[in-house]
Amino acid sequence: MKIENTPIEDLLVITPRVFEDERGYFFESYNEALFRENGIDIKFIQDNQSFSKYGVIRGLHLQVPPFAQTKLVRVLQGEILDVAVDIRKDSKTYGQHFSILLSAENKKQLLIPQGFAHGFSVLSPTAMVSYKVDQLYDKDSERGIRFDDPSLNIDWKLNHKESIVSAKDQILGELKDLE
Repeated sequence: MKIENTPIEDLLVITPRVFEDERGYFFESYNEALFRENGIDIKFIQDNQSFSKYGVIRGLHLQVPPFAQTKLVRVLQGEILDVAVDIRKDSKTYGQHFSILLSAENKKQLLIPQGFAHGFSVLSPTAMVSYKVDQLYDKDSERGIRFDDPSLNIDWKLNHKESIVSAKDQILGELKDLE
């Protein structure tokens, strides 16, 4: 398993070691011991999965403490642009975002620690996304940032006219409005 730092502290890209042969492939998508050996000591308690079609943008979502979530995101089918925004007010990268193509083909994962907003856009005809979290969902702790917040200037790799955004996500505030 290869663990790479990103330009934003604590945000990590994880690429598993894949074993392929004429039957197909095998890889460990998560190994608690390997994570701990690499300084990642997180107890994941729930797995979530979503299915979306081309053009869908989900996010940017987060939960505030004490229900803030660490997420380990991967794609089971298709391709997405995964985006994490640093919302840690004391961070030197506050307000910056990182994006990466995650796909069933490249098998990369993004480890998004607490203190980040998260979203993704679907770039393939459909995509199935799976992610582990270290906290349960708490409706009262749920917050979000508009996907098109001008201060973030995120390129979702989609034509704006092709974007499909839920009514709930369309009314989210901007980063400056986040409490």
